[in-house]
Amino acid sequence: MSLLRRRKAPENEIQSDVEPKLDAEEDDKKSKKKNVKSGKKKKWSCIDNCCWFVGCICFVWWILLFLYNAMPASFPQYVTEAITGPSPDPPGIKLQKEGLKAKHPVVFIPGIVTCGLELWEGHQCAEGLFRKRLWGGTFGEVYKRPLCWVNHMTLDNETGMDPPGIRVRPVSGLVAADYFAPGYFVWAVLIANLARIGYEEKTMYMAAYDWRLAFQNTEVRDQTLSRIKSNIELMVATSGKKAVIVPHSMGVVYFLHFMKWVEAPAPVGGGGGPDWCAKHIKAVMNIGGPLLGVPKSISGLFSAEARDIAVARALAPGVLDTDIFHFQTLEHIMKMSRTWDATMSMIPRGGDTIWGGLDWSPEEGYSPCKSKSRDDAAQNSGHHENQTTDFKAKYYSYGRMMSFGKDAAEAHPSDLKRIDFRDAVKGSNVANNTCDVWNEYQDMGVSGTKAVEEYKVYTAGEIVDLLNFVAPKMMARGNAHFSYGIADDLDDPKYSHYKYWSNPLETKLPNAPDMEIYSMYGVGIETERAYVYKRIPTAGCNIPFQIDTSADDGDEGSCLKSGVFTIDGDETVPALSAGFMCAKGWRGRTRFNPSGIKTYIREYFHAPPANLLEGRGTQSGAHVDIMGNFALIEDIMRVAAGGTSENLGGDQVYSDIFKWSEKINLRL
Repeated sequence: MSLLRRRKAPENEIQSDVEPKLDAEEDDKKSKKKNVKSGKKKKWSCIDNCCWFVGCICFVWWILLFLYNAMPASFPQYVTEAITGPSPDPPGIKLQKEGLKAKHPVVFIPGIVTCGLELWEGHQCAEGLFRKRLWGGTFGEVYKRPLCWVNHMTLDNETGMDPPGIRVRPVSGLVAADYFAPGYFVWAVLIANLARIGYEEKTMYMAAYDWRLAFQNTEVRDQTLSRIKSNIELMVATSGKKAVIVPHSMGVVYFLHFMKWVEAPAPVGGGGGPDWCAKHIKAVMNIGGPLLGVPKSISGLFSAEARDIAVARALAPGVLDTDIFHFQTLEHIMKMSRTWDATMSMIPRGGDTIWGGLDWSPEEGYSPCKSKSRDDAAQNSGHHENQTTDFKAKYYSYGRMMSFGKDAAEAHPSDLKRIDFRDAVKGSNVANNTCDVWNEYQDMGVSGTKAVEEYKVYTAGEIVDLLNFVAPKMMARGNAHFSYGIADDLDDPKYSHYKYWSNPLETKLPNAPDMEIYSMYGVGIETERAYVYKRIPTAGCNIPFQIDTSADDGDEGSCLKSGVFTIDGDETVPALSAGFMCAKGWRGRTRFNPSGIKTYIREYFHAPPANLLEGRGTQSGAHVDIMGNFALIEDIMRVAAGGTSENLGGDQVYSDIFKWSEKINLRL
């Protein structure tokens, strides 16, 4: 018995040793379960969080997309009408009910940047992009290969034509400019409404062209002007009716060039003869036309910015100037855009006579706080009525298109001490020779940029000299294709050169007394008119000039905000530029309109959409959004269906365009 007890003892000892271990393991398991339940055991990494976040977004997006495709097509309109009330019939349906039908063929002339461009030949980095859109559409290639995209969108800096090994061409057909990007219409709404009364592709023509090229070069390279001529002739011959031309933005000055080209003798012109326009054109309905140029083009060419970019730079200092992966954003934009010769067609024309000088401007006394509604504007509108207040910022005049410092912008002319920049000696900046992105500022050096600043103030007449000083290579090409003055004698043989054809102050309208010309544009939106600049002392590889966003009066009635003086217009083109020629320069028989073509002003007061469901609105006066303005579309359709100015009611004016025009002392 004692022996058995001795033999069992080790087993008991072993069992007693194992039991605590088993108990410990069970406790560990229980604790692990508790930790798993409480989330304490597993630690989440950043990758896990990112994956969950992306997954949730994708799931929500898929659900929303499913619901959007599953809902009835009439549901968005039902919700909109439930909130805002019944919406008016689109112009197409309205005029269809009135019995209007397609009559005159319609030709669309797109403006700058709104026409799609596609690749036909490129470098190795553009492999797989044959006939894919580099401009317009989704802009996917901008994000995938930005430097490659910039190289293919840039023209030759010497010739203004294709660089070696690259061919980018305009998209053809109505799809060239119906939408600028998916969901962002340009001509699509007008085309759809015209289709309601019987128009189709054989009676509508989109005159697509490469908007980067100088106007005459579109003919030299692509024979675009010849194509426009032959298509208009075909449409007129098959329909038996004259064409209605509808240009937009820069397309307005492009078609002005065309009207001189088509009548000029070959080989420089189209050889159509002096009566071609009279035989083929019923009306020209210009939409947002920068006939006298756009101050906004100055800031773009001078510093590759405008008010929106300047404000963005102020909100996020250094972002646009930082060299991220050797991609200097604004420097690349400047290098590219300065090869687009067409941009120089929008430099302000007419100099101080049109735009004002150091101590005066046609719009002097304007205050943006005066007219805040369409009813107020209509009540005060008229050919000789003053809609604006007598507000004037000290001695400031809109004629000072560029000023270095707010003090210079507001100083009395007698207090301005300016040092002429034209004969200043330029000096190369050694540090800039290592820059990845070359621009002409690197040839000026510190002495050249300082000379620009010391001149203090620039009027419209001095802007051309300034651009010749800071960008001589760019302006050498521009001066060969465009002019910016006022003709003394329009019968002088020199004005037969094509460089004058797009300047309404240095060319005559065609001999077509039965033709009508309309200036159709938006008003009621603050539009860039003049700028306050500053120089960056240590520019390095960056652009040495910036809009001074700290220059701000802060008053409700002030036109100076974030370094930009604003005036009435469509947000891009001032009313003075869009309306002056039809208000005065071409009105009646003048030396610019010897045959007395009838001209009319049609202004559309801007009314933003009431809510997000209305999209971009049907009463917008903004430069591009106006293409969906129901009133403008109806005006175009009535003329295309055979109507005249009497059917439209003649002039429709909300701004002070007639008052401003009277202040301009132009010999007519």
